[in-house]
Amino acid sequence: MLDLGIAGRKAIVCGSSRGLGRASAEALARAGAIVVVNGIDPARCVQAAEEIARTTGGQTRAVPADVTTREGQDALFAAEPEPDILVTNAGGPPFKDFRQLDRAAILAGVTANMVTPIELIQRAIDGMVARQFGRIVNITSVSVKMPIPGLDLSSGARAGLTSFLAGVLRSVAHANVTINNLLPGYIDTDRYRGGVEATAKLQGITPEVLKARQEAGVPARRIGTAAEFGAACAFLCAAQAGYITGQNLLVDGGLYNAAF
Repeated sequence: MLDLGIAGRKAIVCGSSRGLGRASAEALARAGAIVVVNGIDPARCVQAAEEIARTTGGQTRAVPADVTTREGQDALFAAEPEPDILVTNAGGPPFKDFRQLDRAAILAGVTANMVTPIELIQRAIDGMVARQFGRIVNITSVSVKMPIPGLDLSSGARAGLTSFLAGVLRSVAHANVTINNLLPGYIDTDRYRGGVEATAKLQGITPEVLKARQEAGVPARRIGTAAEFGAACAFLCAAQAGYITGQNLLVDGGLYNAAF
């Protein structure tokens, strides 16, 4: 196994009690990082932290909290005041036609997927600069590059985060602090399966038919695994990745069709 050079590094992984966040937490724990596992549901968060520690042999701490709130962020940084690694992650707004979005829904989506990561980075980044090591990874979406109808709010908020951080990351690169974004395509998680079921119902087809259509549209001809995504996250957090910053890494099996 490749030594990522982060054994003993302290990591906060938001939304890591399941899905892409959990896969990222598992990969970091396996690489030797000490991981704060976070989720809204206390029981699931504690269970996830215990399972990750057991399966990876790593060290974890469970911090049940809603990171979109000031209280939740305080809880995270009380558990780990000086993270070396920060993975921001929050579920996006549900599929909905943009005409059905009222102001409250729009502000909630922007808060979860743009404002919250910025607030977390504000709290972590100066310490990283002082210690001359920091790895920040934001889990966004392929929809940042390839808008998906019905996910307009998620796409817009995450694209705003990407642009906001484009200048920030260049101000800290000299201190061995990197900021990158991971853009998942179709990855087999609870959220993906729930989206398939909801979309299939709207289209009047079975989830199996929709999933087959999606697989056919991916050059890799399959849905990605959470473990593959987690491994990509761990690599961007590696000591060897210090010269990689400001990148939007697609984990999508070639779904986004572009030369650059």
